[in-house]
Parts: sequence; C-alpha cells; structure tokens
Amino acid sequence: MKISFQMDPIESVDINADSSFRLAEEAQTRGHTLFFYTPDHLAYQEGRITARGHDLKVQRVQGNHALLGERREVDLADFDVVWLRQDPPFDMHYITSTHLLDRLAPQTLVVNDPFWVRNYPEKLLVLDFPDLTPPTTIARDLETIKAFKKKHGDVILKPLYGNGGAGVFRLDAQDRNLTSLHELFSGFSREPLIVQKFLPAVSNGDKRIILVDGAPVGAINRVPATGETRSNLHVGGRPEKIGLSDRDQEICTRIGPLLKEKGQIFVGIDVIGDYLTEINVTSPTGIQELERFDGVNIAAKIWDAIEARCA
Repeated sequence: MKISFQMDPIESVDINADSSFRLAEEAQTRGHTLFFYTPDHLAYQEGRITARGHDLKVQRVQGNHALLGERREVDLADFDVVWLRQDPPFDMHYITSTHLLDRLAPQTLVVNDPFWVRNYPEKLLVLDFPDLTPPTTIARDLETIKAFKKKHGDVILKPLYGNGGAGVFRLDAQDRNLTSLHELFSGFSREPLIVQKFLPAVSNGDKRIILVDGAPVGAINRVPATGETRSNLHVGGRPEKIGLSDRDQEICTRIGPLLKEKGQIFVGIDVIGDYLTEINVTSPTGIQELERFDGVNIAAKIWDAIEARCA
C-alpha cells in the first residue's frame, strides 16, 4: 500500500521512543511505500487535497533514521492510508487539518478518523463516562473553578487542550495560587481550563493502556519523578512493566466499542488508580516501551487492523 504520514519533523524524533517512527518501520517491513509531510504543507487545491513532502525510508540509526527524497507535491487521494500523527496543541491549525483530511474519505483511510479526532479530543471524550472518571469541571469562569476547588480541596488544574504534561498544576487545600494561575492562563489563551480532583494513587503511577481497534493490547506504568506530580515521560516519568487489572479491563470494555465504531484504531488511555483520566486519540504514544516490556509487536497489531479495514 501507499502510506503517508502527516506529522511533526521526522528528522528530530527519538527512534527508541517515537511511536510514529515505529509505525513507519513496521509498514516498511511489510513492503508498503512511505511518504512524509508536515501539516503546514497540507492544502486544498480546487477540489484536491494535496501535500508537499518527501518519499521516505526509515532505518534504526539515530541521526540518519529518515532518508528523504526530493520534495514533491502529491494528491493524497492517491494514497491508501494517511496517518494523522502531529502532536497537539489541539488548536485551529490542528482542527483545520482534520477538516481537510475528512475530504479524503472514502477512497483513502485516515487514521485515526479525523472527524472523530476533532469531536473527541483527549480530555472531552471522557465526559461520556462520568462514572469512570474523577470529579471534573471544565470552565473559564474563575468562580466556578474556585467552587470546585473548595468542594474537593486538592485538585489538578491544566489547559483543556494541552499535552505532554505542560501547564499541569497541583493545588492542594492550602494553596493560594489559583487566582494568579487563572490570570496567567487567561492572559495568553481564551480556552477553558479543566480541573479534576487530585488522585493520590498517581504516586504509584499513571497507567497508559494501548487499545487497537477498541481492544486493549497492553499497558505501561508511568511513575512520577521524585517531587513531581506529573508522570508524563516527556517530563521525567519512569516507564515500568505492568499488567491490566480487572478495573482496567472494565474500563476498556466500556469504551472500546465506541472507539472501534468511530475509527479510532490507535488509542492510548490514561488510568490512575481506578479512574480514567484521558482518552488520547490525536497522537498517542507508548508503542515502543510496551513492545520492550511485553515482547509483543504492537505496531504489527495496528497494521493488521488497518490492512483489514482497507481490504
């Protein structure tokens, strides 16, 4: 098949951690041809969805891992699969790219389905499952956020459309910084904030569970560094091998059919203790860590699901 990756610059990725690189590597092993472009080179041109990018070959040699051909323009309708893999922020640039990629259906499969990526961003899809999630408020209004904090005491405050642990703050019952943080966020963004009751179980780790076409295929535990609340690997969280608990299986059973129905083939959910906190559909990570811990080819499972849909 002809495969195209819409993602951030591939030249700078860590080949031992990046999930997009691993997906490209597995596709190449299967004999598929690869093309790469960044989202700023996606365009609508008189009825065609085009991209300016490079033919791509990958190899597991850091610093020389992406062999790029000459820049050329392609019609994305000529591809069998387009991967939507750029990282958030989930801003209007990101949203516009999902609208353009929508227009490739049904002849080209876009993974994950851009219509539902747009309508189910990380911290909003969980609202469909309130019994699985910690107490949550989404608001821009300071008084609403203050009332939530007064009720629950110890809370996590973060940008609604952030990623990678950026801008995440824990505010305990004695903290006096809520108003200042609200002013800070409001000064550069019109977006709401999300506030959740703090879960002490995060000290034992924040579990990332990978689902392929709605079914769980494994998990890694991300343990915060000493003195940190955030467990994201980007900010020093330590990955550990872990299995799925009965509660994890219950959560996956509840959300899996919806993910499969909406074309969310590669998803990473975050579970702290007994609670689901995020459903990551934009650019989930964790494949390579899980493969090393469990000895299972997760990338192959993802491509099996994609090839089955294309067939």
